[in-house]
Amino acid sequence: MRLANKIGIVTAAASGMGRAGALRFAQEGAAVGVVDLDEAGADAVAKQIADAGGKAIALAGDLRQDSFAREIVRRTANAFGGLDFVWNHVGHPGPAAIEGLDWKDFDLAMDLNVRTVLVTTEAALPELRARGGGALLYTASTSGLTGSQFSPVYNIAKFGVVGLVHGLAKRYAREKIRVNAVCPGPTDTPMLRVFVARPDSQLPPGETPESLVLKRGGQVPMGRPARPEEIANAALFLISDEASYITGVALPVDGGATA
Repeated sequence: MRLANKIGIVTAAASGMGRAGALRFAQEGAAVGVVDLDEAGADAVAKQIADAGGKAIALAGDLRQDSFAREIVRRTANAFGGLDFVWNHVGHPGPAAIEGLDWKDFDLAMDLNVRTVLVTTEAALPELRARGGGALLYTASTSGLTGSQFSPVYNIAKFGVVGLVHGLAKRYAREKIRVNAVCPGPTDTPMLRVFVARPDSQLPPGETPESLVLKRGGQVPMGRPARPEEIANAALFLISDEASYITGVALPVDGGATA
């Protein structure tokens, strides 16, 4: 198994890509801290892992609270005996428009996409050092690589995540702590529906969130949105020892959209 005896955390793990990742990592032998604001959802994922013979702990709370963002590290390490990786997957689309911007929405996007991952990373570093190294993985986006007319605020946040990855990769390489990002394109998840249905995104007449999800997927060269499991498989590779000489990478998993 590719993550045998590894211990890790996945944030925003109750649905979509995070859920797929938590399940995949457990299938490959990892003990997983399943983190989400949705307590019932986190419990369900942890139970699914346990029912399949794996190890998981559900950790429900708001990562915007710095104390909880640190607590997930302490509780996972205490439960399983250490920490080898963190997938900082939590995020938020933010507002679509710039004119008339609600700064509370801007702050929420910055908090969930940038601040929370910094706090969790800070807490995780001593645990990773104690294990002789490890892997930090972040969810950026194709919007962290190219501009998006639909989500300029999201661009700010995700370009920031990619910059963080580049800086941390160089800073911690000699400590055998690898730092990478996965950059999904349109992916068939509940969050994609939130993106296309934002109140200020101005849905075209006759369009629905479902029709726009299909349309966004159809615009990429492969002609469809990604499945959550396809993003999870890329995350698995970057976390695993198979990627032992890979750090500082922002990997597009986008059906060719940024080619």
